[in-house]
Amino acid sequence: MSQAFKQTPPTTRDLTPKTNVADPVLWENYEYLPIFAKMRAEDPVHYCAESPYGAYWSVTRYEDIMAVDTNHHVYSSDAHLGGIIIDDAIQNDPDNDFKAVNFIAMDQPRHDEQRKSVNGITDPKNLEHFGKLIRQRTSDLLDSLPVGEEFDWVPTVSIELTTQMLATMFDFPFEDRHKLVRWSDVSTAEPGSGVVESQQQRIEELMEMAAYFADLQQSRKDKPDNIDLLTMMTHHPAMANMPPEEFLGNLSLLIVGGNDTTRNSMTGGVFGFNLFPDEFDKMVADPKLIDNAVAEIIRWQTPLAHMRRTALEDAVLGGKQIRKGDKVVMWYVSGNRDTAIFDDPDRIIIDRKNARRHLSFGFGIHRCMGNRIGELQLRILWEEILKRFSRIEAMGDPTLTKSNFVKGYTSLPVKLHRL
Repeated sequence: MSQAFKQTPPTTRDLTPKTNVADPVLWENYEYLPIFAKMRAEDPVHYCAESPYGAYWSVTRYEDIMAVDTNHHVYSSDAHLGGIIIDDAIQNDPDNDFKAVNFIAMDQPRHDEQRKSVNGITDPKNLEHFGKLIRQRTSDLLDSLPVGEEFDWVPTVSIELTTQMLATMFDFPFEDRHKLVRWSDVSTAEPGSGVVESQQQRIEELMEMAAYFADLQQSRKDKPDNIDLLTMMTHHPAMANMPPEEFLGNLSLLIVGGNDTTRNSMTGGVFGFNLFPDEFDKMVADPKLIDNAVAEIIRWQTPLAHMRRTALEDAVLGGKQIRKGDKVVMWYVSGNRDTAIFDDPDRIIIDRKNARRHLSFGFGIHRCMGNRIGELQLRILWEEILKRFSRIEAMGDPTLTKSNFVKGYTSLPVKLHRL
């Protein structure tokens, strides 16, 4: 396995106003990591004057990211100002009359009103029900896997388990659940990334998603007591009768949130334990470490690399003058490797004392509402793996997503070794 994945080598690149760490090409083989290390050391709030995304600030240190993420009065998520990702092309496309808006891309008070409408999905009673379902499905899938034969972990395990759970959370037709995978990928893909070739293709596929869910929604209108996200969206006053762009936007948000984060952490854990096998041995010796290991995997993986804000007023951040209207990008993937907070951050250390301080779920009013479900799925997966397998051997390097937003995997060849 390539040693390049094990550490962050220094970079000889000079930091200039043309340094565009968001270039998706850098994200196919971890080239962005040494650039972030250099930024944290030399220019932690870095200004990129020119890029395909326009000018933007990169916020790379943990404490500065926290300062932005917890100050929604100064740093806005509003979709009409650009939203939450660095690429706001779909919002600015003059030929697109159907622009997605969702509650994570809203400011107060609308944000809280809409978020509360679906928060109930993570009530303790629902989590108990989901836990039983997740364990049964995880057990069945792991028991069906070929032992001693090479297969691709990403579609066989990570995508399948998260898609099953996502279908349950929406009460989505199980036989069509793989549509959710495609729509999740399309929601976050850049044109030319290999997922979609053009912005027009992306819009057309998202419209298909909206039409499918609109038809499905009709069956929920006379079932207000169903416990699923689509029913909650249909009957809660804050989301009932949403305009089409908000319906589409919130669907995309919930699908991506329930899919990409968990599925890429599932793969990231397997890959990470191949890079640091002593940590896997540590977990085998003491399974009580699984809870903390899950938090550490999520820190190390950082499934969503960034969130973007727009400055509502002039402000000073890290000694730099931010102007009203500036695009400010919080690089969670950099903050989670800040040596001022995390010792030896490029390693997975499953008994790390402050693993839960990670930034991967965000902070403030936009903190991920599905974090408990994601952690539950990961914890159960590793509990069931340890019951069956002595090792999950990576047979080669993973293929990474070409994305500066979803930090994930498209392939990881593995071989299972039975206990």
